[in-house]
Amino acid sequence: MTRITVLGAGAFGTALAVTLARGGASVTLWARNPGQVAQMQNTGENKARLPGVKLPINVAVTSEISFVPADEPVLLTLPMQTLRGFLSESRAQLDGRKLVACCKGIDLTTLEGPASLIARACPKAVPAILTGPSFAADIARGLPTALTLACADDAAGEELQRRLSTPVLRLYRSTDVTGAELGGALKNVIAIAAGIVTGSGLGDSARAALMTRGYAEMARMVTELGGRPETLAGLSGFGDLVLTCTSTQSRNFRFGMALGRGEEFDPSVTVEGAATARAVAALAGKRGLDMPITAMIAALLDRKLTIAEAVSALLSRPLKQE
Repeated sequence: MTRITVLGAGAFGTALAVTLARGGASVTLWARNPGQVAQMQNTGENKARLPGVKLPINVAVTSEISFVPADEPVLLTLPMQTLRGFLSESRAQLDGRKLVACCKGIDLTTLEGPASLIARACPKAVPAILTGPSFAADIARGLPTALTLACADDAAGEELQRRLSTPVLRLYRSTDVTGAELGGALKNVIAIAAGIVTGSGLGDSARAALMTRGYAEMARMVTELGGRPETLAGLSGFGDLVLTCTSTQSRNFRFGMALGRGEEFDPSVTVEGAATARAVAALAGKRGLDMPITAMIAALLDRKLTIAEAVSALLSRPLKQE
């Protein structure tokens, strides 16, 4: 039987644990909070993060991290901005393992993606990225989902693809870690922008234009950082961009809608795209990359611009070839 460890019992981590267990794997689900662990053990579900979804009997829940066996795939389903600290704290337990990052973003301090953070903290580990168009609720309900599994070591990637695929979770393999992780990170920024367009009442045509020009920005950065633009045409780029920019299940899209309407957004909800927008804007500045949508989102979040000023600035940019 395949054994898999999932570190992080948020909605997405719990959903992955559930679908992998239904696929026949023996899954260990780790949560930092012992109280959350006790609640899940007593009720058989993660009421705080994924209510109404029962944990299969082959999901074991724990708050101990010393258990991680060396031969098991380890899924890191932690928020992007906490990943670096977690890896530093847990390197003794994680180094030498196959570590699959399931978070999407760029670290605000180092301006790096999850694969680079893994490589630095755990130099003997095999870093991989699991990314693509997916909502926790859909995965937990057993709805068909396709994702990208990116690993520079193709043999290790093939093993992970085999062990992590289920009848309803289809994984496509790639060796372009940079392209895959940037697609997942950058689309969150564009999703915030798409939400702002919708919340401001600018219309579906404007949102389509925003998504298209946002995709061009994504390709620009992927190319600059050594990724393959064609990776963005797959699940980790185009697929995730479409999903996140068109559904209110997306936290980034809902956050943007709230901004567009001038409403407060629940501060307890993690919005990865907010920190990523600031990180990408800083990285683009260092690289001399023109990323106007990202720059506008970062400026809006820092209250340096109003929405009206941001829209005006984007629409008044010089005309050019597509």
